[in-house]
Amino acid sequence: MDMVRLAIIVPCYNEEEVLPETARRLLALLSDLQKNGAISADSALYFVNDGSRDRTWQCVEELAAANPQVHGIKLSRNCGHQNALLAGLFAAPCDVAISIDADLQDDPEAMRGMLAAHRGGADVVYGVRRRRTADTFFKRFTAEGYYWLLARLGVEIVFNHADYRLLSRRAIDALAQYRERNMFLRGVIPKLGFDSAVVHYERSARLAGESKYPLQKMIAFALEGVTSFSVAPLRAIMWFGLCVSILSFAGGIWALWERLVNNVGVPGWASTLVPMFFLGGIHLLSLGVIGEYVAKIYIESKARPRYIIDREV
Repeated sequence: MDMVRLAIIVPCYNEEEVLPETARRLLALLSDLQKNGAISADSALYFVNDGSRDRTWQCVEELAAANPQVHGIKLSRNCGHQNALLAGLFAAPCDVAISIDADLQDDPEAMRGMLAAHRGGADVVYGVRRRRTADTFFKRFTAEGYYWLLARLGVEIVFNHADYRLLSRRAIDALAQYRERNMFLRGVIPKLGFDSAVVHYERSARLAGESKYPLQKMIAFALEGVTSFSVAPLRAIMWFGLCVSILSFAGGIWALWERLVNNVGVPGWASTLVPMFFLGGIHLLSLGVIGEYVAKIYIESKARPRYIIDREV
């Protein structure tokens, strides 16, 4: 196989603290891969600025001015991590693209194994963490529980894989055919169906700055994954509603029996209010789940662009 043109895609949101070190390490890796004949000389590094509010874009411009292998893509506003990834994948001219987060918690050296797996015939190579020792107990527990839940709901997903992956050109072209606005790449990529491989790596601590996925964003991202690939919550509502209806019907028969046969009333406000509050809560929860799916239909029906590129350097 001939040398491939590699594009390293790095989505950035308020990453001015880590960007210089990230660029230094990735450029050193690119240089070494070129010397070893693993990639072509026109391989490059692409930073995608996802509406950052700090000096991230200015840093990208400075890096691009100092090194011709550094390129920048500036989105017109914050469009979200998944859309920033797509912008980089679709805009960068390459034979192979590898996406990695700017904090470099995902080991860049794993790219060597990814490229080797690609040379072996894989169009998709997943970077998978061996352990989550760098995460807090809460983050580790919730993340692994989320992967387990998605698998139980029938979503095809690679356990402990985030968005550190290699895609060949034909995999990127196939991905471009997925037009949904609510893109969840961890679930979409396995659906491409191409030959894939897994490269394991050790995840380290963040270089600097704070995580761009606080609890609120983590919950929103989790809901995105569930509702984008599974109708199980809607079916669960149906079955739960059926069970509650059966129990309510049985309770009514019991109350009628007590009154007509044993001549005993069913006294107390609890027997009235508790079922009312319970069923009211179930109704609101059910409407919320249904509303989440309806909202997705509404967003998709407008067919608005997922991102707009402001400028490139």
